[in-house]
Amino acid sequence: MSIVPEQLFTPVHCQRCGQLLEERYIDAERRRRFQCVNCDFIHYMNPRVVAAIIVWRGRSVLLQQRANEPRAGYWTFPGGFLEMGELPAHGAARETLEEVGLAVEPAALVGVYGRADIGIVLVAYSGESPAGEAYVADPESLQVRWFDIDNIPWQELAFETSEAALRDWIARRQFAEGAK
Repeated sequence: MSIVPEQLFTPVHCQRCGQLLEERYIDAERRRRFQCVNCDFIHYMNPRVVAAIIVWRGRSVLLQQRANEPRAGYWTFPGGFLEMGELPAHGAARETLEEVGLAVEPAALVGVYGRADIGIVLVAYSGESPAGEAYVADPESLQVRWFDIDNIPWQELAFETSEAALRDWIARRQFAEGAK
């Protein structure tokens, strides 16, 4: 069986008592859930949260080319899954430092985007990096590169959520510049 890396594995055993789970229709919730055959505990399959920063400098945005599946070889901005006990803004800053070597503070929330088909929620921030050299800081990237906003490789972006966040960020930026 092939599992997409972001998808959660189907649970088999109850986290409370260790007995087997069975997929059942839960009347009160009007949907199917995994429920323990022994203690009736319901196991909820919730989405995982990804936090990211659209790092910018002047008219350029920093993108990294993914080394890993899904979508290896495609571009996205720095980001990754939140750790337990971590706030989205802190996770976005941590991932940016880990992946591209830049300490960037999230300045503004760009938006929240979803991939319901695989249970992913992206919390995207923007943050300026006025100085410092970006580099491939971990094995998750093939390369990092600054792109002028007029030359973003739209057809080579890894995910539709990446595209939506970048388009929203650019639209707000252009609106703000036009309002001056």
